[in-house]
Amino acid sequence: MTTLSADWVLPVEGPPIENGAVEITGGLITRVGSVQELGAGERFERAVIIPGLVNAHTHLEYAVYAGFGDGLSDFAAWIALHTERKRRGGWEEYVASARLGAVECLTSGVTTVGDCSYSGAGAAGAAELGLRGIVYLEVFGADPVAALEQFATLRERVESLLTGRLRLGISPHAPYSISPEVYRACFELGLPVATHFSESASEVRYLHDGGGPWAGIPWLVEPARATGTRLLAREGLLGPRLLAAHCVKVEPDEIDMLASNDVAVVHCPRSNGYVGSGIAPLAALRAAGIRVGLGTDSPASTPSFDMFDELRAAVFAARAREERPDALAATDALELATLGSARALGLEHEAGSLVSGKCADLAVVSLDGSPYHPWEDPAAAVVFGGSPERVLLTMVDGAVRYRKGGTSWHELIAAASSARSRLLTQPATTART
Repeated sequence: MTTLSADWVLPVEGPPIENGAVEITGGLITRVGSVQELGAGERFERAVIIPGLVNAHTHLEYAVYAGFGDGLSDFAAWIALHTERKRRGGWEEYVASARLGAVECLTSGVTTVGDCSYSGAGAAGAAELGLRGIVYLEVFGADPVAALEQFATLRERVESLLTGRLRLGISPHAPYSISPEVYRACFELGLPVATHFSESASEVRYLHDGGGPWAGIPWLVEPARATGTRLLAREGLLGPRLLAAHCVKVEPDEIDMLASNDVAVVHCPRSNGYVGSGIAPLAALRAAGIRVGLGTDSPASTPSFDMFDELRAAVFAARAREERPDALAATDALELATLGSARALGLEHEAGSLVSGKCADLAVVSLDGSPYHPWEDPAAAVVFGGSPERVLLTMVDGAVRYRKGGTSWHELIAAASSARSRLLTQPATTART
């Protein structure tokens, strides 16, 4: 049995506990309460214990892609460059980058990911570093036979890495890169499904009429003459197994379709802002009762896997869009990044809150010396004052996966830096390796 205690424990499912403690036995949370009830155990002063953050939309294998294509004129230009760059990599480069991505998640207090993986390397990084989550293997194209062959090849590559903590999903990439037939073939596998919906106005334009900045990109499928939401509704494929990333450009009736079919949405405010796509209607999505989570996307389209920056971006973007400071409170933002993301992934019975019987996934965040200490509101202190530099410990299944001042991962970081150098200099290839 292990007990951790701090100035505050934020269970998320339940009120904050001052001078709180969490008791862990066999990888599970057994009790959450006060130090007077549970004892102090390992004590963290001027700190908060929170549920492990749940990063519901990542691409771990793109950890070394930061800055590629910054400031291009349109999302279409960015994605064309991103596609060209990622084809320069091989398996070793992808794995080196995914390991770094997993480390950066752990140092940001993230314990669970929903990772969309082009090569399957996301599974390698997550498994080796001890993250929980779902790895959605990406497929592309118009031919369902070819797409399922892509998936089978990737599945064989990662099968041995999947455990009870790390599960398999499939990611038909997006309605501009996937035909309706491929979407249907993916859903028929019965796995969790993740896709990208309505990320930019230019994407929506292409899907409607084939025009705009996207016209001429060679690997796109024929326009569906409908947005992703409308396409899958037309095909009868909207449902609770579907996780839709972004949903920036969605109309009110599309929000109703997502809600009535229990489709989950991942909000990625920094990524959407970085590539100039806009601000998703978070308030409307939440008001409709949609299971909404928070995700960083990847350093290919956002600065980092830093979930604290993502939390702040979510608050600022929601308040700016709605022109109301109460559009998203700090407590609600923290729930979005923990239990909300766990619900979006269908993992709420394991992760996302500090409750007896759930997996012992948690993070300890120091607020020592921050502008938010001494405390007025511990949730606001974490959301507005937290950072990877303030994470003292990250635990998954009761095992410490990161402790500040512990493992430095020098070789892992050097390998990732070398992989980035090769992506910058190697000629592109046309085949997945």
